[in-house]
Amino acid sequence: MSFLRSSLPYRGREFGLQLLHRIATQGVRSASLLLAICLNSTAQSAEPARAPNVVIIFADDLGYGDLGCYGHPTVRTPNLDKMAAEGMKFTSFYSAAEVCTPSRAALLTGRLPLRTGMCSDTQRVLFPDSVGGLQTTEVTLAKALKAKGYATACVGKWHLGHRPEYLPTRHGFDSYFGIPYSNDMDRVPTKGPKGRAATFDPKSEYWNVPLVRGDKVVERPADQNTLTKRYTEEGVKFIRENKSKPFFLYLAHTMVHVPLFASKDFAGKSPRGIYGDAVEEVDWSAGEVLRALREEKLDANTLVFFTSDNGPWLQFGEHGGSAGPLRDGKGSTWEGGMREPGIAWWPGTVPAGVTTQEMASTMDLYVTAVRLAGGAVPDDRPIDGHDITPLLTGKGKSPRDTMYFYRGTKLFAVRHGPWKAHFITQPAYGKDGPTEHDPPLLYHLGRDPGEKTDVARDNPEVVKRLKEIAATHRAGMKPGELQLEKRVPEKK
Repeated sequence: MSFLRSSLPYRGREFGLQLLHRIATQGVRSASLLLAICLNSTAQSAEPARAPNVVIIFADDLGYGDLGCYGHPTVRTPNLDKMAAEGMKFTSFYSAAEVCTPSRAALLTGRLPLRTGMCSDTQRVLFPDSVGGLQTTEVTLAKALKAKGYATACVGKWHLGHRPEYLPTRHGFDSYFGIPYSNDMDRVPTKGPKGRAATFDPKSEYWNVPLVRGDKVVERPADQNTLTKRYTEEGVKFIRENKSKPFFLYLAHTMVHVPLFASKDFAGKSPRGIYGDAVEEVDWSAGEVLRALREEKLDANTLVFFTSDNGPWLQFGEHGGSAGPLRDGKGSTWEGGMREPGIAWWPGTVPAGVTTQEMASTMDLYVTAVRLAGGAVPDDRPIDGHDITPLLTGKGKSPRDTMYFYRGTKLFAVRHGPWKAHFITQPAYGKDGPTEHDPPLLYHLGRDPGEKTDVARDNPEVVKRLKEIAATHRAGMKPGELQLEKRVPEKK
């Protein structure tokens, strides 16, 4: 019986010592009963812990500087501020693209958009007349987690193909409730002011955007004033209904994409105007999700991550957001277009009150979540994400040291460590075309996060190294079949 001292887990060893004592003092019959208890206790202690739940809250067009915990002076975000205080706040967290469709494809596949064909130089996102979409050969995060027994739900904006073969339910999600593309599409030309004027005093009926459940349209036009509220209710309902098994909730808000809407509880309440109203309702939504997790006693076994698909739509002035100290916004490969707020929350696992400057990306959430679930990351295709579990748990650093900045199919910039080289630059929107730079523009993002001072002349070895990294990356890139350029032929 001496093996009990070393071979059993802690609780088993304690029972083993009791067993030895009982055998010596009371005989075999009593010992047999205690042995059964011992073995049962050992089996219970060896039971694997349930795989963690995963919740990704994805805002739309939210700028790096739009939250209170990222320094905004007038937008009130108490729930996200508390989430950051109870978890980890990233200051170098990136989306994989500067606009909606490619960034969402990268989040859900862990792959750069060019690999999946979900980008274009002429059609920057999918439109209602698009006939392409994310191919079902891609292994989405939902598919990977579903294979491990997870319940999966997509709530909110999809924008990866609105035809039946591309909807969330074809990509591993058990359920879907949301709009299939951006809320400024399907404009009704006979209603409201002409052009962009409609977005500055918006009404839901100006856009004929469908609200879909599963693969059926349940409301058209969608009442955009209530979308954030209804998305939240749907997400919370999913959490409560699936509390007995692992689940993945992808809550992808329509807001704060222009046109902006907020429910009656938030409309007209923020000193930042309608943009602030919309942000503050998204903040409320995050609070409701965290509250539901606490009430169901799931908080200690759930990773929640909050971020955005790309930077703020600066061309809309007060109706667009803020990139804080960063340069430019949505549509650009400057920092303001792709560096996002990033907040990780998992009480007891993610250390509280930590602000990290380590580099990470939405693509890393894919690899991290799959491995936390005990799944296998696909090995039959390039995966661009990294496992950031050591960083999230406070036990190590991020394995990511390089970030690639694409606009459409072209590599515009590379970041390696604190250095960022721009090979091509182009304004986010407007008539100006791309400008190529040889040597590339070079910025030290630690000293100059706003990318104001080009230091290429003083750092030729750094420029050489980043050019080599870019060349190696380009040589190894195999583009997928481009999907965004597939459109319904115009009638002649």
